[in-house]
Amino acid sequence: MEEDIREERRKQAVLARHHIYVKTPESKSYVSSLSPSERIKFMSDARAKNAAILRKRKRRSTVFKIFGVAFLSVAALIAIMPIFFTFLNSFMSSSEIEANYGVIYQSLPGGSEGAAQFIDKMPQLQLIPQEVTAEQYSNLLLTTPSYLFKYWNSILLTLPVVIGQLAVACMASYSFMRYRRKRREVLFFFYIILMLMPFQVTLVPNYIMSDKLNILDTPWAVILPGIFSTFSIYILTKYMRRIPKSYIEAAIIDGAGEWQIFTRVVLPNCKAPIAAMAILLFIDYWNMVEQPLVMLQDESMQPLSVFLSRVNIEDIGIAFAACALYMIPPLLIFLRGEDQLVEGISQSGIK
Repeated sequence: MEEDIREERRKQAVLARHHIYVKTPESKSYVSSLSPSERIKFMSDARAKNAAILRKRKRRSTVFKIFGVAFLSVAALIAIMPIFFTFLNSFMSSSEIEANYGVIYQSLPGGSEGAAQFIDKMPQLQLIPQEVTAEQYSNLLLTTPSYLFKYWNSILLTLPVVIGQLAVACMASYSFMRYRRKRREVLFFFYIILMLMPFQVTLVPNYIMSDKLNILDTPWAVILPGIFSTFSIYILTKYMRRIPKSYIEAAIIDGAGEWQIFTRVVLPNCKAPIAAMAILLFIDYWNMVEQPLVMLQDESMQPLSVFLSRVNIEDIGIAFAACALYMIPPLLIFLRGEDQLVEGISQSGIK
């Protein structure tokens, strides 16, 4: 029967090409061939089977959600525990820190005997201090003026890099978005290659260029390479190319120039990725170590990220307070701009 219907439909298709149309023979489905009682039973069995499948899928989804939430909770606890550990232990007294963690510091290079030693006993990792005191903070801020100078050095090195890189990235990304010619695409391809290179590969060329420009051992040796980094250009270019062309065409029809299109059309549509890049860049350059170590031989110019490795040489009690104060700016910026960071990353396509 099915073969006859197919053959009949083939004939109708041939006739239809010659604009000759024939009524299609009706074909009965399996359900229509059943009696009313059989049809009711068939539908009830199908509904029961579908309900069982849905229950099975729901149980599987619930199990996956439980395991996923449990795994993420454990991972988040492991990630956030050092932060709580550092802040809470920063209110310990020097004697308590020495009693609990002195064995760790003595085992490190530069310890009591000047060389690394094996730990001869287990340290006591104490989360909550027995006696809450601000002694470490007073010693750090009042008796260690070099810490404040290093803190100021970090700000002077980080803020110009973030502001300058965003300014250069916005203008360069606009150029790559507006003028997509072959030569510019080749240049953008080299930008991607440069972005994928490890930082250590570009450190030596940056050192040589800084030496040729006579800016070595000055803050500009760290600021200028950071301003012209390629990561922000790549991200903002990918985002700007998603802006509808109708916006720009409408602005051109209204008589807007390139600068007006850039400032009044493109930039307002890029607030989220620009805010996200600002947060990521601040955190990245706030924690930089290799650049100042190589470019700045004068220790008075080095930032706090380099100074933290030596802050515990004379008094291990102020190490926790130094680290706690060091984490405050990135944490505040992250918590303040968390929504913009999530929105910018999701819209920019960062994996």
